[in-house]
Amino acid sequence: MEQSKALAALSALAHGDRLDLIRLLVQTGDGGLPAGEIARTLGLSASRLSFHLSALEQAGLLRSQKVARNVIYAVDAAGLGAIIAYLLNDCCMEHPEVVACCRHDRPDIPAEARLRRPFRLPEGQGAEGSTKT
Repeated sequence: MEQSKALAALSALAHGDRLDLIRLLVQTGDGGLPAGEIARTLGLSASRLSFHLSALEQAGLLRSQKVARNVIYAVDAAGLGAIIAYLLNDCCMEHPEVVACCRHDRPDIPAEARLRRPFRLPEGQGAEGSTKT
């Protein structure tokens, strides 16, 4: 991955609402969600959501598909995987301690904490705990 693409992806991820959006869409899989449902789930206005979706799509982390009158958004798994791989392989040079921190079977993390937990956002709250408008 080129450094400029990595910086664009990392910059796009450097916002609480966008991280919430990625977490939500990762769980929905390839089917994705319509923009309206994403807005309701995250408590974002349509204009604010559009801004965040655009930033993530331009960074190669989301893909969209028009279906009838809806636009369906889903995570671009290859794009998300590429930025993770870039950080682990290119930046960290596969440093054993860094790679060990990313393992699901780490002995210092209780088994129940390693289970995939569904995304839940407190009603009207964002990643930083602020009320959405």
